[in-house]
Amino acid sequence: MSKKFLIEVEPAKQATDGRPSIGPVYRSLFAKDGFPAPIPGMDSCWDIFRMSVEKYPNNPMLGRREIVDGKAGKYVWQTYKEVYDLVIKVGNAIRRCGVEEGGKCGIYGANSPEWIVSMEACNAHGLYCVPLYDTLGAGAIEFIICHSEVSIAFVEEKKISELFKTFPNSTKYLKTIVSFGKIAPEQKEEAEKYGLATYSWDEFLQLGENNQFELPVKKKTDICTIMYTSGTTGDPKGVMISNDSIVSVVAGIKFLLDSVNEELTPKDVYLSYLPLAHIFDRVIEEYFINSGGSIGFWRGDVKLLLEDIAELKPTIFCAVPRVLDRIYSGLNQKISNGGLLKKTLFSVAYSYKLHHLKKGAKHVDASPISDKVVFDKVKQAFGGRVRLILSGAAPLSTHVEAFLRVVACSHVLQGYGLTESCAGTFVSLPNEMTMLGTVGPPVPNVDICLESVPEMGYDALSNTPRGEVCIKGKPLFSGYYKREDLTKEVLVDGWFHTGDVGEWQPDGSLKIIDRKKNIFKLSQGEYVAVENLENIFGLVSDIESIWVYGNSFESFLVAVINPKKEALEHWASDNGVSGDFKSLCENPKAKEYILGELTRVGKEKKLKGFELIKAVHLDPEPFDMERDLITPTYKKKRPQLLKYYQNVIDNMYKSASKPF
Repeated sequence: MSKKFLIEVEPAKQATDGRPSIGPVYRSLFAKDGFPAPIPGMDSCWDIFRMSVEKYPNNPMLGRREIVDGKAGKYVWQTYKEVYDLVIKVGNAIRRCGVEEGGKCGIYGANSPEWIVSMEACNAHGLYCVPLYDTLGAGAIEFIICHSEVSIAFVEEKKISELFKTFPNSTKYLKTIVSFGKIAPEQKEEAEKYGLATYSWDEFLQLGENNQFELPVKKKTDICTIMYTSGTTGDPKGVMISNDSIVSVVAGIKFLLDSVNEELTPKDVYLSYLPLAHIFDRVIEEYFINSGGSIGFWRGDVKLLLEDIAELKPTIFCAVPRVLDRIYSGLNQKISNGGLLKKTLFSVAYSYKLHHLKKGAKHVDASPISDKVVFDKVKQAFGGRVRLILSGAAPLSTHVEAFLRVVACSHVLQGYGLTESCAGTFVSLPNEMTMLGTVGPPVPNVDICLESVPEMGYDALSNTPRGEVCIKGKPLFSGYYKREDLTKEVLVDGWFHTGDVGEWQPDGSLKIIDRKKNIFKLSQGEYVAVENLENIFGLVSDIESIWVYGNSFESFLVAVINPKKEALEHWASDNGVSGDFKSLCENPKAKEYILGELTRVGKEKKLKGFELIKAVHLDPEPFDMERDLITPTYKKKRPQLLKYYQNVIDNMYKSASKPF
């Protein structure tokens, strides 16, 4: 009998009054005796920090690399108590600028110690922390400042000129700008023209030195942050997150990790590089602060990320799939360049360890000799001390997850959550190889059910239950700021409808298989669930990413693909085709080859004829944020992709021979 990590708390409900049927309500097995009790005395994000300062005053809290003669040196640390003293000064200075409790404070820039100090000052004085980030596009900063009425903004020095591009519209609300570094005299002058006060970081700290403002009493229900999510269409939405949401998520993660003997201690070290403007990193850092751990910041350059890792030697590493894909490709390249003996040794060790993991061995026991002799180099690439790698924000390819579980000598866990559910809603468990390719069972502080989606053929009551993932519990958001209409659409009777389609696995873990809105009808009346198809075609190892499109006036599907450069060049040399990457992408033979690979995988996975791709366009340029084709969490912006590739699509439909 296999283990099941769920317990049922309410029975399923049949469809009634035009409402679809709903599967049973489940919660984590770890919550069979109820959800974890709140941590006594912890009612707000401010309490998370304040209590750790009392417990661990001399622990290193925030660190950054010292730059000596233009070279990055060791990490230099500020203790919890030192950070607390800075936070008090910054909070007093904010209040001196006339910002009162409930005021909106923007933070704009890459992760840094100043980012956290500014955030904690907001937490101390009951201000709404509003992250501003430019990956949402140039107009988004202006939109967020005006929509949330930000009156004071903290800004990374090199971003000040970007912020000025929002003038004059934003100056209706914005009254004070504080640089994380210096501020140039001409920038001061420019801001003064609009009646704004500007401060360098040091000037602002001085402003807060001799004034003591009382800290207001903070309630659990108070909003502590408005986080704007990119969304794949329309204006960004301001997700209001309360103290209670963050505090209960922290309690839930703590309870879960304690339950699987992976609890965090004050000795744990975290590398802060995923944007703090996203909920994933924000919640993880709050959890680290709660544990008295240390947070080291990267230098802001992806190319130098591995160097920062090697210097910091983190114990917990969080990533988005794109980062892990890069690491996977880099390691594979090294292996294939390593000569026959090394390749053979790696392959034997890999197969041996994977076999033992699949048979249920813990990762430390599966093959200690291979870990020492073969995989230690990979472990050292992560700094040598990583014990947990957590992937979130988008689906991680199963082959990459399996590879890392074998070679990284640490737990690799995949999670799922949304800004609206405060990030961690599901996470796979250590040493459970059956959870490969899933997001695991729910975290022990939410209830989950699946709601049938009849128009897509998903039935929550079938033997393999599938349906829209719905979430209930304290981690949920308090609504979209100034958008009650949108809030009512997704929050029904306390249940948050995620728009994602999930499938329960026998062990109680969940697999995300589709997106409710990504469905279209072909001319013969067949519905196509495009996300599911992209996941299947994504198994073709020669492609980086794929966007599938179907026109409702046509009977077949086409796709735009970013092929893997090395793979395509390798195919070309094997088949006597010459040319650089760009010309290979235009070569009809290369298109034919990729199309053949897609068809092979599609047939293996038993896709129906109309679900196979009939024409492809190979684009050497990866889908990127610069062209507004993907969101900051790498979700595809389908309307924008269609607009961008419209001519290509039209040509594919014209030239593709109509299928029988």
